Amino acid sequence: MTKIEIINAAFKVWGRNFYRKTSLSQLAGELKVSKPALYRHFKSKQALNEAMVEHFLDDFAASIRADFEKALQAKDADKGISVIITSIADYFARNAYALIFSLMNIYERNIDGRTISERLKLRGADMAVLTLVVEKKYSDDPTLIRMIFATLTFLMSHCRKTNEEMEKPMSDEDIKNITGTIDKTIKKGLGYSADKAALDFNKLENKVIAAMPDFEPEPFFRAVAEAVAEAGPWDVSMEMVAKRLGLSKSSLYGHFKNKKDMLRRLFASEFKRIIEFAKQGIEMSGNTAEQLYLGIFSISLYLKSRPEILVTMDWIRTRKLDLGKPDKHSRIFRLFEDVDIEPLRDTTEEEKQKTSHRILFLLINILTNPTENIPSGSQVQKNCIQVLYKFITLGLGGFKR
Repeated sequence: MTKIEIINAAFKVWGRNFYRKTSLSQLAGELKVSKPALYRHFKSKQALNEAMVEHFLDDFAASIRADFEKALQAKDADKGISVIITSIADYFARNAYALIFSLMNIYERNIDGRTISERLKLRGADMAVLTLVVEKKYSDDPTLIRMIFATLTFLMSHCRKTNEEMEKPMSDEDIKNITGTIDKTIKKGLGYSADKAALDFNKLENKVIAAMPDFEPEPFFRAVAEAVAEAGPWDVSMEMVAKRLGLSKSSLYGHFKNKKDMLRRLFASEFKRIIEFAKQGIEMSGNTAEQLYLGIFSISLYLKSRPEILVTMDWIRTRKLDLGKPDKHSRIFRLFEDVDIEPLRDTTEEEKQKTSHRILFLLINILTNPTENIPSGSQVQKNCIQVLYKFITLGLGGFKR
């Protein structure tokens, strides 16, 4: 047994459960060895984790390095962008467990993004190249670059629907299809025309702000949400919630059957409120383009008013993105099906649901970005939501210089 065999097994065995548990006992069981045998190669789990990071960075950089240089030399910006997008998407299509590893560690900020960029640059793969290529033709708004990476992440993850598919390599044809879809979505968004997507943002935002309800969340659900925001949905306990409420654990059982029931009712309650407020916003206009923006802005306003729910939604964004089978009955991911998005009019219900899911993923990505920890309703925050809307409807086409 070699170090690289242990590292590859760790990607696989921990990735199956999306890193909810990362015990050496699990890994030893997968390799059919004892835990002491693992310690002969790695002094601690932390040492193994760092070795996994190094392996991921080495492998990822080696895969994309030549394409990034090619993109930088391309005379046509769109061609250069396609080269980069396709290169990254192709790598993750062929390496499902590397995709999960990046989601769990980079998106959840277990690994600092700037540090990762610096370490990749030392390996000859400078992620800033995408920014340089995009700026040749499009706006230099940092939110735009983030939306590009978030779209690539979401669509690639959505493509990996089940654990069985993660174990099975994707065919070259499937890889070509998904990389093409990602490239097209980033370039053109939903395919709106510039005229169709042009809105009076301030007018629409003021309508939603004026209708924002003044309410206090139910104390039990606020306590659950705060505990989840702190510990995450898999590590939160009923003891944590009871402590916040000043109750005994036994008293909490008078309100919730168990932890699963507690979480289910929290999510169901909050999803219902989000949906109701978003639909209230959507119904403020009969114009479908305006309805889309009203829905997006309404959700952003609600989540910024409930920071504990926003953090909880961020857990779902990564851990329940889902690299497993999506819940087709989840109303939150069907929200924008009620909006007659013209480019999707003749598509399947699955495609419409995926669009709703993607919009929500991108929105939470913006709202939880650490550089934008700013008050709800501020001009900077609203501008970010406007950028998101333009990107969703027009893709890069909405940001030409």
